[in-house]
Amino acid sequence: MKIFRTALMVPVIALLGGCNFVVLHPAGFVAEQQRDVLLISTALMLLVIAPVMALTAYFAWRYRASNAKAAYDPDWDHSTALELVIWSAPLLIIICLGAVTWMGTHLLDPYRRLDRVSRDAPVPADVKPLEVQVAALDWKWLFIYPEQGIAVVNEMAAPVNRPVHFRITASAVMNSFYVPALAGQIYAMPAMQSQLHAVINRPGEYAGFSANYSGAGFSQMRFRFLGLDDAGFAQWVQQAKEAGGVLDRAAYLELEQPSVNAPVRRFGAVEPNLFDLIRNLCVEPGRMCRSEMMAVDAAGGLGPEGLRALVRPARTGLARLRRPGAFVASICTPEQALAMASAAPAVDPGRSWTPAAGLGLPRPGSVARQPAGAAAAPPLAGPQSLRPERS
Repeated sequence: MKIFRTALMVPVIALLGGCNFVVLHPAGFVAEQQRDVLLISTALMLLVIAPVMALTAYFAWRYRASNAKAAYDPDWDHSTALELVIWSAPLLIIICLGAVTWMGTHLLDPYRRLDRVSRDAPVPADVKPLEVQVAALDWKWLFIYPEQGIAVVNEMAAPVNRPVHFRITASAVMNSFYVPALAGQIYAMPAMQSQLHAVINRPGEYAGFSANYSGAGFSQMRFRFLGLDDAGFAQWVQQAKEAGGVLDRAAYLELEQPSVNAPVRRFGAVEPNLFDLIRNLCVEPGRMCRSEMMAVDAAGGLGPEGLRALVRPARTGLARLRRPGAFVASICTPEQALAMASAAPAVDPGRSWTPAAGLGLPRPGSVARQPAGAAAAPPLAGPQSLRPERS
């Protein structure tokens, strides 16, 4: 019978052998530290859990009805020594857990820049973190490399032992960016930016996915994370450049449409500041950016006159569900701003039209009203919206 039971355990052990305990065996220094916090916390909690479970079984066996040798003392109600053990042990464990949590919260802050790439190697002084901009779409991941000028869908790569700085946002629905081998999950939220500093220490191919339910295609919202040496990463970048194609506003609006199991796509060039436009929900031409809107609100708002800037798009079906209601129109290009400024006296002579600088955007140049036939004013820097103000 014993041999038979042992034989039944063999398939179970074989199945467990195929499991990939990536959280407990990560490939990145940040994930390793997070694993250590998990193991230390579990061990501290087991100092209480294990004795309680063992004593529960012991008491059930020791004071069973058939054991006539067990002492029966129904009037026992207090033991100072036992009280000290019962209360001091959990108190010490809570103190230790608090210390581990406090140190882990500060040392493993995802916004904190890395000072080490491994336990034994600090970040070299001449090494700059790799910048990666991440946008969670429905239901795929877009990775933009501003330094390399490329973008890739559902695949990303990073050199081994080089810090990576992620800037993370979402197009419409909140998701969670998670590569278990690299670091813990970080939320991707529309109109907001999250950050993550991490490093990969071993070459290989690792799984990444969304850890937050975001709709029908959530379970297929996965991507590949490649840890490469410097030569392999340069080759990967060159492969993306040779793929051609430009990820501009029009291409992004097409890419943004919901899709499931999207294949890997590469773009050899990216429109500048596209990530900031995605984060500010103003990729569509004529839509005011959230940063500009906040700057206007901080200055007191547009007041009743701002109702003129509201646009109610005629959308139906899924497009209406994704972005319902009206939005604030915006003058987003220097050409539009100059044309509006030139036409302003004829359209509304009682108002002046001045560009509103958005929060974090370059301060635009002044736009003076131009008489007919006059030379054009210097171009404006960055996206602007024109705000009507009383003269």
